[in-house]
Amino acid sequence: MFSLLRENIRIALDSIRTQLLRTILTILIIAIGVFALVIILSAVKSLENTIAGDFSSMGANTFNIQRYDLLIQVGGNVERQKINPIISYNNIREFEVKYSHPLTQTSVSFTGTTGAEVKYDNKKTDPEVQVLGVNQNFLSNSGLELQEGRGFTIFDIENNNNVCILGADFMKGLFKDENPMDKTISIRGAKFKVIGVLEEKGSTFGNNQDLRVLVPIQIARGIFTEPNINYNISVKIDNTDLMDSAQEEAIITFRNIRGLSPLEENNFGIVRSDDLINRITSITGYLEAAAWIISIITIFGSSIALMNIMLVSVTERTREIGVRKSLGAKRNTIATQFLIETILIGQMGGVLGIILGLLGGFGFAAVVGFTFTVPWFAMLAATIISFVVAVIAGSYPAAKAARLDPIESLRYE
Repeated sequence: MFSLLRENIRIALDSIRTQLLRTILTILIIAIGVFALVIILSAVKSLENTIAGDFSSMGANTFNIQRYDLLIQVGGNVERQKINPIISYNNIREFEVKYSHPLTQTSVSFTGTTGAEVKYDNKKTDPEVQVLGVNQNFLSNSGLELQEGRGFTIFDIENNNNVCILGADFMKGLFKDENPMDKTISIRGAKFKVIGVLEEKGSTFGNNQDLRVLVPIQIARGIFTEPNINYNISVKIDNTDLMDSAQEEAIITFRNIRGLSPLEENNFGIVRSDDLINRITSITGYLEAAAWIISIITIFGSSIALMNIMLVSVTERTREIGVRKSLGAKRNTIATQFLIETILIGQMGGVLGIILGLLGGFGFAAVVGFTFTVPWFAMLAATIISFVVAVIAGSYPAAKAARLDPIESLRYE
């Protein structure tokens, strides 16, 4: 039995080599369908994991009060968004005083600039560094970890100490050859002592999270005095069971700060990290569905092409089939030979499509700065689909070859 299977595989490979151009075209058609499935699902998974990782670091027990709700449009109807007032410094100061839900800690912050130039001795960075003014709870609420050093204390914030925490990229650039701890850097003429270095976070959508400097919020306000600075509030609660009550109290507190009547809508946004992840997951679900539709249509076309090439092969090898039958080959043997040939072509196309899809997915992730994720499910699905397509496409040509009359086949010219 195994020797007969080996012989059929050898004959199938010989037939593939003799029809090389036609086989290559068929393999490419199958590979395109599999490639579409693998690369789209790989890109979607990388997108989902990267964004989910960024926001899951905040934890499911954190919510933010910001100027707008995060709106993600899936359909074509886009409503005009009302203009909310900025969250001012007075707003955040009043919130810190009035918000008193137990087991919570509040972080306040603002982005002073995204184009700062940081100097150390005679070296300086390109003007692309973010500078954030933060309080002592910012690291904890944002899910940031320190590579070395310490975070801000309440004494640093209240005493306006000229200290700072650097992103991980400063270890590769400004302080490439030395330890930055306790060194003094300069930003817009203000000097800061380095007390900590953040762990590497990477970049998202081209936004480098490792090229930033954190400074006490009051010091930052003295350096960056642009009008209408928008602040962010983040609330972290230790007990997730109290999340809803903590969020409701925060909304009521901030509505009172804004002086809203009971009939007025919120003129600010509330964003929970777990809600955001759920929204992202729902959107990537549409992309995954599109990937399946595109790949199925393409693979359906490739199955027709594969069936046609096998029918042509049966016609061209009618005399060979007659010779094999006259020498004692059974119908099952002939059918198996052509079916194996079809499956080999289908699997070659599947493997090529998977390889191209992985390379394309890796290249996409590298270009946009995502974390590449191997789409194991897509690879398994592609293998199964290419096998099933080959079996379906090869069944009719194999059955036709098996039914050929040996006498008529030997007469075929």
